[in-house]
Formats: sequence, C-alpha cells, structure tokens
Amino acid sequence: MARISNEAKNRYAQRITAYKKTVEGLLKQEAAVLNTLNDGAETIPYKKIDLAEKMLDLVSYYVLMNSTSAFLLGVKNEAYLNAARKACYKSIIYLEDTLSSLIDVPFSDYEGKLAAIEKYEDPKRFALLNKLGFSIQAIIDGFGENTKWKWAFVELEGRFATVAKNFLDLKNLLAGLDPRSPGYAARTAHLNLVKKLLQTSADKYRQKYELSTHRIDDFKIAIDFLGGLRRLHVLIGEVNEAQDMKKKIDIWRSKMETDSKKLEQGTRTERVTKTSG
Repeated sequence: MARISNEAKNRYAQRITAYKKTVEGLLKQEAAVLNTLNDGAETIPYKKIDLAEKMLDLVSYYVLMNSTSAFLLGVKNEAYLNAARKACYKSIIYLEDTLSSLIDVPFSDYEGKLAAIEKYEDPKRFALLNKLGFSIQAIIDGFGENTKWKWAFVELEGRFATVAKNFLDLKNLLAGLDPRSPGYAARTAHLNLVKKLLQTSADKYRQKYELSTHRIDDFKIAIDFLGGLRRLHVLIGEVNEAQDMKKKIDIWRSKMETDSKKLEQGTRTERVTKTSG
C-alpha cells in the first residue's frame, strides 16, 4: 500500500472536523435523553424511539467519515465502521426495549408495547425502518465482502427484521389494509418489507448454519423467522402462502432434527473413543 502523505492526512483531518463535532453533539443528546427517562413512564417508549433515531444519525456520520477516508486517503477507517456498527446495534436495542425482540409468538405477547406508542403513526414507523435498513446496508458495504463480521451481520439483519415485524400493529392491520384507510400506503409498504425481511433472515440463518457455525440454535432461529412469516400470512388471510410456509417449516424442522441426532451420535462416539483411548 502506498504511503499516505502528510498533506492528505491534514486534508482528511480538516474535512472530518465538523463531522466529529456533530458526533459529539449527538452523544451528548443521547446522554441528556437518558437522564430524563424517569420523568414519566408514558414518555419512555417515545424517548427510546427518539434515541434509536439519534443512533442512526450517528451511524450516518461514522459511515461518512469512513467514506471520506476511503476517498482522500485510499483506505477504509475500520474504527469508524466499528463505531457505526455499534451505534446501529444500540439503535436496534432501543427499539427492542420499546417493542419486543420476540420472533414467532402471538401478538398478545407484546400487544401492550404497541399500545404504548399508538401516537407514533405508520408513516413514521416505515420511515424509521427505511433509515435503519439503509444504515445496516451502508455498514455492510463499508466493511466489504471479506470481513470478519460477515456472519455477525446475519444477526444484525435478523434483529432488524424482528423489530420491523413488531412495529406492525397486528390488531388493526387487516382493517388498515383498506386503501381508504389513512396511512394505507406506508402500512402496506411496511408489511411487504417485513415479509421480505423475515424470509431473507430465515434464509441467511440457514446459510449461517450450513456454511459456518453448524449450530442447531441457528437453524432454530431460521425456523422461527419462517414461523413469524407464517403468522402474518394467516393473519391477513393469505391461505396458500400460509400453507406453503407450513410445508417449508416442516421440511426444515425435519432436517434440523435429523442433523441434531447425527450431532448427538457423533458426540457420543467421540466420548466413547476418548474413554477407550
């Protein structure tokens, strides 16, 4: 790699000075909001959504500083990319605190959390999810294909899929799919996004299991995403899609059980071999 000149370094430092100040300001805003969380229980969910937004603003500046490094210095700045990754996780954690981190469960298990943010309307929910999805993709693109975080990003995207699903008000969703209903366009786009994300996360967790970890837990999570998707199909009356999803779940579960038995048998054989040795 060519040596980076002092002139280029100075130009880069000058360029990102304003970005650093903005980052510092956002972190101070986060701390200020956190200090007010005990001021009223009814405001906590909305404040945590605001915190999630602020973390995504942080992500955008960290990504921008990395892009500036790549442009002016010709190298990635992994410190800023890692800061962006961590800020993205914090954003999702704030949303999980507000909504739920549950995947394949009845809506009644987290319905109360949705009721607490009923004033946060569907267009705002969809806009926030778009921002989150863009942020995750920007981080993945920044790190590039050959990164140690490749399989960790499967978890990040899966948690995104989960909060996106849990942002849907399933109690009123069916009625809200009437084109005459206020917020119809955003609500429909949100639903379609969730379907795509759940299927993608299921496929990626299956790939993670097959190509990397070989951990049954990853296979179980993949099936949970299919289960969450099937619940949506059932809820909105997509009978054929729900039946197809059930068949797919059964096939995947059968494969998982077979693999689990092979793994147990292999473990027992290994123990016997070690004992006899």
